[in-house]
Amino acid sequence: MLSYILPFIVLILIVVFIHEYGHYYFAKRYGVGVTDFSIGFGKEIFGWNDKSGTRWKICWIPLGGYVKFFGDRNVYSQADHKEVLEKYSEEDQKKLFTLKPLYQRSLIVFGGPLANFLLALVIFFFIYTFIGKDFTPAVINEVQKDSPAMVGGLKQNDVILEIDGNKVQSIMDVSKYITMSTDEFIDFKVKRSYDEILLKIKPNVVLSEDNLGNSLNKRMVGIKLGAYNNEINHVKLGPAQSLLHATNEVYYVSISSLKYIGGMIAGKADTSQLGGPIRIAKISGQVAEFGILAFISMMAYISISLGLVNLFPIPMLDGGHLMFYAFEKVLGRPLSQKTQEGFFRIGLFLLVSLMFFTTFNDLKDLGLLS
Repeated sequence: MLSYILPFIVLILIVVFIHEYGHYYFAKRYGVGVTDFSIGFGKEIFGWNDKSGTRWKICWIPLGGYVKFFGDRNVYSQADHKEVLEKYSEEDQKKLFTLKPLYQRSLIVFGGPLANFLLALVIFFFIYTFIGKDFTPAVINEVQKDSPAMVGGLKQNDVILEIDGNKVQSIMDVSKYITMSTDEFIDFKVKRSYDEILLKIKPNVVLSEDNLGNSLNKRMVGIKLGAYNNEINHVKLGPAQSLLHATNEVYYVSISSLKYIGGMIAGKADTSQLGGPIRIAKISGQVAEFGILAFISMMAYISISLGLVNLFPIPMLDGGHLMFYAFEKVLGRPLSQKTQEGFFRIGLFLLVSLMFFTTFNDLKDLGLLS
């Protein structure tokens, strides 16, 4: 159990700190006072005050964090302007988040998710620069009898070029693109001799295990891959190439995640794969056993997920605040506090429902529920 908890705490501390620091950075840049910078919720374990009066602290419940701005009274950082003018001096008003221009408030809110994407970008950049990236072409060594691949027309020695429009740059890409697909058919583009052929393959969904031994419903087409001419091509990239491929990976993971979530909403994707903190703790512990490289790679993907989820237009998340600012831009005034409170109640219901759903999946994954 300890081998799961420690990696999870380290992962959450780093990813959440980066997210909250994104908010903090833009807040300080635009002169907003920050009273609290907290990693975790609940009672404080320890903390300290910096020269500007910000309380930096770590709390007992490591499931998130927050940055509290000077003058905040509620979760939507909104206040009555008349009350503000009466309560705060002219000097203090300069530090209030609520009195900042709309674009500054928007950047402060967007700064959290942006920091998560940048963390992932930096991690991928350093991996590709100092460890390298695989570019081994994916060749089909075997097509299993009566498999979706055989039915769809894939053949031995085909070189896979694209899957669902995504360029296959290595053997590793094949499994990733098949797993992330949600449509009934998967589009394959292969090279056969001197011809390029487009094929549609309808995968089977089978109960399988991942590399960590966790059960999951996996999309399978029935092929075994090998290296082209048995040559492994693992290359350390220069800074420009590393940045390009790191950016592409962050973009692909973000878009694929959105498509997968859309597939779950539409009933096309497997909702049992949606997990919460318990599953993240379990997987982070398992991944940590494979070494630091696997662990920081997972950290990059978790960071992307955190940034992406926080941009959903759900009240109580960063995306909910940005949605309110969009209304403010269109209407020329903020939504009333009563209206925002109504939206936040809806947001709270959605988040609590999601928490119960993911916890149910986590407990099933642990074998505690059937």
